[in-house]
Amino acid sequence: MNVPVHYQIRGDSGNQIASSIEDAIRSGRIRAGEHLPTVRALATRLKVSPTTVAAAYSSLRVRGLVHGSGRRGTVVNRRPAIATSARSATLRIRKGLRNLAEGGPDPALLPSFKPYLARLEGSPGQYGDDENRPELVRLAIKQFKSDGIAVGELAVVSGALSGIERVMQAYLSPGDIVAVEDPSYTGVLDLVAAMGLIAEPMALDDSGPLPDEMNRALKAGAKACIVTPRAQNPTGATLDKKRAAELRTILARYPEVVLIEDDHAGPAAGAPAITLSTGLERWALVRSVSKSLGPDLRVGVMAGDELTISRVQGRQSLGPRWVSHILQDLVAALWADPETPERMKAAALTYTRRRSALIDALADYGIEARGRSGLNVWIPVAEESAVVQAMAEKGWAIRAGESYRIKSGPAVRITISTLTPADSKKLAADLAEAIRPRARVQTA
Repeated sequence: MNVPVHYQIRGDSGNQIASSIEDAIRSGRIRAGEHLPTVRALATRLKVSPTTVAAAYSSLRVRGLVHGSGRRGTVVNRRPAIATSARSATLRIRKGLRNLAEGGPDPALLPSFKPYLARLEGSPGQYGDDENRPELVRLAIKQFKSDGIAVGELAVVSGALSGIERVMQAYLSPGDIVAVEDPSYTGVLDLVAAMGLIAEPMALDDSGPLPDEMNRALKAGAKACIVTPRAQNPTGATLDKKRAAELRTILARYPEVVLIEDDHAGPAAGAPAITLSTGLERWALVRSVSKSLGPDLRVGVMAGDELTISRVQGRQSLGPRWVSHILQDLVAALWADPETPERMKAAALTYTRRRSALIDALADYGIEARGRSGLNVWIPVAEESAVVQAMAEKGWAIRAGESYRIKSGPAVRITISTLTPADSKKLAADLAEAIRPRARVQTA
């Protein structure tokens, strides 16, 4: 039986009311998109002052659980910043399944750290040391310049998502609007929600955000715009020169908007680096090494304008202060090795072959799939949960697209990083059966 929202809320103080609502969201009794009672209505029912209820709602907004929706009142976020039982269940992978759900690189294509660690000096860093290792900064600047990316200033952060968070902290407040790709990486959507921000979706195709969609989102009042220039997760979209020129023209109309580019895959993407930042006043591009060198290297380098980088470094100095110098030195040693570029190029070519093999195998069954770059293939389906369950019964763990989507249609994501061409043929046959279980599946 569905119990009206206002009967599920208890408490005599702002903290108690907020905790009651959080518990209801966590358990699923209050669902995403539901409207909370008006301040006055809830205050009357609980016999407390409207100020007490307003304080509870304010606390929930700051923590990213709800947002204000004008005359529509207060609404539970699509992805509240708490671990609900439903969301936790989707992340568990049953033992014995072939794991094509996590989105990580192939361990066999990553370098071994042991020989590089042996070369490091190994002396412990001190509080007075420079926050950013000069050799890492030098190599990062060289890398960015070779990709045609201007480097006014540079910061070292703990990966792509950490860098995105730092930039948003520097410019945004709870309730601000952020333009995001739709579908988009779950980590970005969760972070936006956790910071009490409002995600404004931009539909995209294989070349990135659609120009009209970006213009609409920015016109709606977005104060930041997050774009993945290549290896877009989950669709594999990658910017081309024509689309980039169109999007730069739109961004130039909104100089107050800060552009955040998420180059999380870097050279493992299998596509050239293209930036939208050229000529912009406020921008940051963060490049992680997690896909090219290894997920455990929590290091990202960020290029950007002077004010943005200054704010990022200033905010970081109030928390962790710096990214581990040992990790910075290890990344610098890997980048300085003449064999590393060829190793990363070979990995990118391998991922490209594996993506193409799966897309071609699916096409033999008339199944549409997207994946121009990166480690994933995105496949539109009618029923996500049914397909994921059917594939699990056949031995495959894949991801439902729900956690990546705002308004875009249902799909599943398959990580191809360890998928051989022979695997792809078997996977395609099983997916075709999962999508059309009652039909006799025939190859084209």
